[in-house]
Amino acid sequence: MTLTQAKHLKARDYIHHVSKQNADGTPMRARITSIKTWKRSPERIEVRCKHGMYDYATFSELDLDQIELGDK
Repeated sequence: MTLTQAKHLKARDYIHHVSKQNADGTPMRARITSIKTWKRSPERIEVRCKHGMYDYATFSELDLDQIELGDK
């Protein structure tokens, strides 16, 4: 995922992990809870997401190659 794609994400969108999979072989999917950007550093971004009931994850601009836009 590129930085511009990540900036166009919004809460309640879904993302898929590139390499991790669920037990049935489907890509691991997570729902975005929030996107944080900085005005002084436009190249910085944090994508926060939730997987399941208790798992939360945060992807920074350095980790964007691990996620891709998912379907709903």
